[in-house]
Amino acid sequence: MFRAPPPERRSRRDLVAAAVVVVAVLALVVAVSATSDIAGTTDRTAAVPIGAPPPASGAPVAFAQAWEAASPGTPVPVVAGPAVVTADGSTVSGRDARTGGERWSYARDLPLCTVGAGFPGVAEGRVLAVYANEAPADAGAGAYCSELTMLQGDTGARAGARNPDARPGTRLLADQTYVLATGTDHLEVWRSDLVRTLEYGVVPAQEQVGRQPRAGCTHGSTALGGRRVAVLERCPDEATDRLTVLAADGADGAEKPEERFSVLLPGSGAAVVAVSEEQVAVALPDPARLVVYDGAGVQLSVSEVDATVTDPPGGVVPTSVDDTHRYWFTGSSVAALDAEQLALLWTFPDALGAPVRYGIELLVPVEGGLRVLDADRGTPGRFLPVDRPDPRAPVTLAVVGDVLLEQRGDRVAALVPTP
Repeated sequence: MFRAPPPERRSRRDLVAAAVVVVAVLALVVAVSATSDIAGTTDRTAAVPIGAPPPASGAPVAFAQAWEAASPGTPVPVVAGPAVVTADGSTVSGRDARTGGERWSYARDLPLCTVGAGFPGVAEGRVLAVYANEAPADAGAGAYCSELTMLQGDTGARAGARNPDARPGTRLLADQTYVLATGTDHLEVWRSDLVRTLEYGVVPAQEQVGRQPRAGCTHGSTALGGRRVAVLERCPDEATDRLTVLAADGADGAEKPEERFSVLLPGSGAAVVAVSEEQVAVALPDPARLVVYDGAGVQLSVSEVDATVTDPPGGVVPTSVDDTHRYWFTGSSVAALDAEQLALLWTFPDALGAPVRYGIELLVPVEGGLRVLDADRGTPGRFLPVDRPDPRAPVTLAVVGDVLLEQRGDRVAALVPTP
């Protein structure tokens, strides 16, 4: 007959040893947590996802301001899914578009570099918050914006993270598929799972030398579109600016850029305006003109424009886009381009920023309010008054449902249709 062995007896020494191991493990967990990102993070997610406002049908009789919030950390209004995202200090907040109520927040004990939205195909939206590393923002070569957290727009829940090599002053550009982090000597592109698909310029700790064709050049401006990246380069041994177009996701991986073409421009002080699947539009000064190049870098057209062509803040020319057009704010007027061919279609003077689609209509910010424009011809329609602190200051627009957002300097204001 089988008899079970007697239960193992543990001595007092065994129990003490086990307790010591448990305490050591707990101490290790506490130590790791204290030095990890979690220790310096404060987040509050939304218990109920933010709801989307009703869609806009067309410009109303009038707009009324519903709310306003400080947002010096967003260079443009940030819309991620149904949420309006603001950034103040090191805190990123997701707000109800109609009320402005804070529904979620995320903060780090690090300086915030920039905030943007990306990957619009994700229904709940994606927010990308980029923080600096431990080095102060003015630390020169030691400062990096190397802490990226991706959040869900509707709840603020974490959706991913990575460690980019961006530098202070970076801006985030997004199309339907990719997000680009700009920089004066380095840029990189991520897909929706935050895998890096391209890095270009100065690459820290590069494993293989010779993969970057022009690491000694500086970047004046950058554009993203049509699965391509266009960058305006200035190289020490070249008399004029250089236009380079790269694949956003090349066949040889992120560390070896896939160059579509690179050509010297007929002058200096240029800025990249837009890039599509086949064409690239570049602004050149003295005289101000828009030059369009094809997919091989061959010049297609030149159009004179009313513009002040300089290096834009963050290396990003102020533009907006809809299904049929790209709109460039030149600093004093709007230039409408064909969405794919980038040919100049019309211009509208005395604007304060690029226009946006609001339902079936196009709205452009002007002194004292908004002007309805015919998108096909640029002819002006109704005027809708808007009271702003500085009626002549630049304004950047965005739309979520029937809520019109205005970035006015370091503040975001939300306008809603009057009853």
